[in-house]
Amino acid sequence: MGDEGQWQVAGNAAETYQQALVPAVFAPWAPLVVALADPRPGEHVLDIACGTGVVARLAARQVGPTGNVTGLDLNPGMLAVAASLTASDPSTSAPITWREASATDMPLPDGAFDVVYCQLGLQFFPDRSAALREMHRVLVAGGRLGLMVWQDIQYSPGFSALAAALARHVSTDAVGIMRAPFELANAEQLRAMVAEQGFRDITIESVAGSVCFPSVSRFVQDYVRGSPLAGHVAKAPDETRTALVNEVGDALISHVAGNELKFPIKAHLASARKRV
Repeated sequence: MGDEGQWQVAGNAAETYQQALVPAVFAPWAPLVVALADPRPGEHVLDIACGTGVVARLAARQVGPTGNVTGLDLNPGMLAVAASLTASDPSTSAPITWREASATDMPLPDGAFDVVYCQLGLQFFPDRSAALREMHRVLVAGGRLGLMVWQDIQYSPGFSALAAALARHVSTDAVGIMRAPFELANAEQLRAMVAEQGFRDITIESVAGSVCFPSVSRFVQDYVRGSPLAGHVAKAPDETRTALVNEVGDALISHVAGNELKFPIKAHLASARKRV
């Protein structure tokens, strides 16, 4: 396949997200996120900014057929892919309802959920305090919250290298998109935001992990195609896109082994409870 075909962005970004980014970036963290609130059989769970549903499906297995799970996201493409994926064993999993809505104004009743999750979504919300206030509202008294946000981009050489290459070869707007997932990196800021909305028993743990892709080119191309970067990079000429991959490859050569790219990343895993 030629360079132009590899960078084709006319397809469904949500499908690329599910096929390439979920296994490489998100799925390894999902069990840790679910464990933050330890959902029990029969409980009601809400997964906010659920994407294609990796956390929601795992929670559905834990609460079982007597429980229920709601996955909420603002992106209809993500929800369509989520709904197309079936549970590995429907007889032992809770039913999942997929809802298109904003995290800052959820069309859900007060006190409807025992557990609320948000994996790598809080940093993107235009009003984080409003989103946390909504999370608090929809929880039952004593309900549990589980959050995950990335730490600073400096702890992830792969994403740092891509941001630097985008700055040199694409645009400052593209760099802003690349850095956005890392914009809630301060643990004390996160703790204060959660506490301000009435949560208690707040714990925040720093956890190291890794990101794995089959190659540097797959990392750059799949991350671009499965994210809002696609429109920006698509405007660049072929030689610019080639330079982007080459520069990231040079920066990450020490993280490539056996044609696999693997680089570190750090996250904050936070848990809390609604006051009784």
